[in-house]
Amino acid sequence: MRVVIPFYSLYGHIYKMAQAVKEGVEQVEGAEGIIMRVPETLPDEVIEKMGAMEAQKSFRTLPVATPDDLANADAIIFGTPTRFGNMIGQMRQFLDSTGGLWAEGKLVGKVGGVFTSTATQHGGQESTILSTHTTMLHQGMIIAGLPYTFQGQTTLEEISGGSPYGASTIADGDGSRMPSKNELEGARYQGRYIAGIAKKLKG
Repeated sequence: MRVVIPFYSLYGHIYKMAQAVKEGVEQVEGAEGIIMRVPETLPDEVIEKMGAMEAQKSFRTLPVATPDDLANADAIIFGTPTRFGNMIGQMRQFLDSTGGLWAEGKLVGKVGGVFTSTATQHGGQESTILSTHTTMLHQGMIIAGLPYTFQGQTTLEEISGGSPYGASTIADGDGSRMPSKNELEGARYQGRYIAGIAKKLKG
């Protein structure tokens, strides 16, 4: 069973979350998590000026997702940073290229979810995930979030991402904060949860 994890990451936060999602997916017997980058729209010189090139070395060699990769998946878990409360432009452009899948109903009935990152605690984590859900619903997908059975999202012992809509992390304004243990566990839980649902639907 193929669970595709298309993601965009500039400084590595979403990539670390994607790795945890993959770990969770592969805790389900017979499930394979496949991490793929969505196409980059920024020139390398711009990424270099933004100070992100070094952070990207660990994932720039990963395969670039195409619409066919989504069509051939049993489940899809999208990872996107936020931009003004919405998905990042690179993810938007990728999803806008899936019109052919919509026309043929290729994603109808596939289970999926979303995980995200923001700079601040209230920087659009929930609205970013919900705005991505809109596209998924137009594609006929079945949406799964991060249920409260993942008790880490109710913690008051630390500032932490995570909501019933999906796993998330807080990066800080300068990007210095990487995903915490609790946030990574939320990503694993979501991966495991979605893969489990996909397995039941396929069976």
